[in-house]
Amino acid sequence: MEILVVEDEAGIADFLARGLEAEGYGVTVTRDGTAGERLALAPGVDLVVLDRMLPGRDGIEVLAAIRGAKPALPVIMLTAKAEVADRVEGLDRGATDYVTKPFAFEELLARIRARLRNADGASETTLEAAGIRLDLLAREATRGGETVHLPAREAELLAYLMRHASRVCTREEILAAVWDYEHDPGTNVVQVYIGYLRRKLGRPGSPAPIETVRSVGYRLREAR
Repeated sequence: MEILVVEDEAGIADFLARGLEAEGYGVTVTRDGTAGERLALAPGVDLVVLDRMLPGRDGIEVLAAIRGAKPALPVIMLTAKAEVADRVEGLDRGATDYVTKPFAFEELLARIRARLRNADGASETTLEAAGIRLDLLAREATRGGETVHLPAREAELLAYLMRHASRVCTREEILAAVWDYEHDPGTNVVQVYIGYLRRKLGRPGSPAPIETVRSVGYRLREAR
């Protein structure tokens, strides 16, 4: 697997290159956003670790170029910005995952492994279940003849529910699959994002077919 690291801090870039190479990955490093965009769009890149603040071209701009040309390429963003709004912007623009500096290398490595596993298994480009069609590349969901564009995390959540349609998906399973959280009893992020999907997929007289199973989790109901 080939990983592109776009990071302008020399110490972090060198640390990541040595650590990833020790794990058996091929690594290319650049410290400039313009060069990072060019390298990311070239063939042979399996995942990009992308800094948020870069010289030459901002990380969000690089991310937009990647999403336009390679919608399925995993991109993990790094940032020194801890504000929720910055993380939300990155995810809404199509980042696959987000890691805030300072970070533990083991955590980043686990996220890289998870995203590469997902990329290996994501051979389908569309999903259909419960009267919903999801275009995984465009991140567009169609229900009742209406199409809505979904941010990356909402699309991942809907895809997970669709792949397990008619089965109750526990909150813990969803956190692990979509957010890579092993256990976080204090977060209500699943409930919040379920609410986003319900509002976007609901139609007059036809609520979104996402059922809450009390004290267990959520289920996408197949049309009866």
